[in-house]
Amino acid sequence: MSTIAPTHSLAGKVALITGGAKRLGNAIAHALHEQGAQLVIHYRSSQTAAETLVAKLNARRADSAIAVHCNLSDTQALPQLIDTTIQHFSRLDMLINNASSFYPTPIGSINEAQWDDLFASNLKAPLFLAQAAAPHLRVTQGLILNMVDIHAQRPLPNYTVYCLAKAGLITLTKSLARELGPDIRVNAIAPGPVLWPEQQMSEELQQEIIGKTALKRQGSPQDIALAALFFAKDAPYVTGQILAIDGGRSIGW
Repeated sequence: MSTIAPTHSLAGKVALITGGAKRLGNAIAHALHEQGAQLVIHYRSSQTAAETLVAKLNARRADSAIAVHCNLSDTQALPQLIDTTIQHFSRLDMLINNASSFYPTPIGSINEAQWDDLFASNLKAPLFLAQAAAPHLRVTQGLILNMVDIHAQRPLPNYTVYCLAKAGLITLTKSLARELGPDIRVNAIAPGPVLWPEQQMSEELQQEIIGKTALKRQGSPQDIALAALFFAKDAPYVTGQILAIDGGRSIGW
């Protein structure tokens, strides 16, 4: 009779989380750290939040986290983000491409600066970070985890450029899984209504979105964190997959 193997420990493993200071990145950081991982928290403008998070993590376990600034739009700076991780922790086991720009770009108003900005954080940076990280992840049989969006496959009106970039990230996830296997697993999480945008959204619209989920309730950042833990600990035979964490929203359009 077969038995279920215990989950893999994250003790001593190192994760780099882009945009890790706030929102979903923060929740993933706490979850991985609680399971023993050491963390590199990347930030662009959220220095105070990043340093506060790192201080909390290091208070729980000394020298287990650092905060690193990088503008992900600067492609030339991306390898240094990987190098800093290796210099500090001597290894890299997980690259979590979480950082994301998100704002509307209605047709008729789109400009090249918006295109460049949305593609930089949502697609270009994940590609070039993966490229820089790949030699180190091969050594550790590591994981690349991309944060996509259910709207990458069912576009959100007025967010054409963002949806295009996230759709590209889904394809990148699958392409990297083929190219980097068998040494590196590459997967993605597609959140649904687990956090509302930082831009103002009416209560009426929030309830309308929740009403279109199969579970009729909003999710939480912890739901995303649990999915990240699944890929990090319990999915050694899973690669090239997109996991929707959306309460069934993507089946109810």
